[in-house]
Amino acid sequence: MRGNFDKALAAVLKHEAGFVNHPRDPGGMTNLGVTKKTWEAWVGHEVDELAMRALAPADVAPLYKARYWDAIRGDDLPAGADYVMFDCAVNSGPKRAVMIAQKVASATQDGAIGPKTIAAIEAAVDAQGADTFISNYSEERELFLRNLPTFDTFGRGWVRRVDEVEAYASILAMQEVA
Repeated sequence: MRGNFDKALAAVLKHEAGFVNHPRDPGGMTNLGVTKKTWEAWVGHEVDELAMRALAPADVAPLYKARYWDAIRGDDLPAGADYVMFDCAVNSGPKRAVMIAQKVASATQDGAIGPKTIAAIEAAVDAQGADTFISNYSEERELFLRNLPTFDTFGRGWVRRVDEVEAYASILAMQEVA
C-alpha cells in the first residue's frame, strides 16, 4: 500500500544493481535495471556507454516510479502484492505483471489495471491470504520465465530472484498487518 515504493525500489535495485551488456540479453546495455533504450526515451536524447555507467539510484528512481510503480498502481495494491507486481513489471513489463495478477485473482487477463482488477486482487488477498496470493503470483511468474527463449542463459538467476522477491513480499505483507 502507500509508502512501500521506497522499500520496493531498494529491493529491486539489489537485483538490478550494476552495469551489464550481456550479448544474449535482448535489453542490451543496462544499468540499475534500466536499458539504454528506456533511459534514452526517458531523458529524450541518445546516451552513450559512459552516461549509462554513470547512472545512480537517484537518477532512475523517478523513472521506476512513473513507468513501473505507477503503471501497476502500486499505491493502490495490498502490501506484498505491490512488490511482487512491481518487481515483475521491472523485469517483464507492467502489462505482463498485471496479467499475472489478473490470472491469480481470476480476473479478465487484459493487462490493464483499473478498479475491477484492483478489487479482484484485494478480494483474492482477502480470500486466500497475502502469502498465498504472493506464492501463487510467484509460481505463475516463474512459469512465464521458464518459457522465455533466454531461460537457459538467465533462468537460474531469474528463479532465485523470484524466490527472493516472494520472501520479501511476504515480509512486507506481514508488516502491513502488524
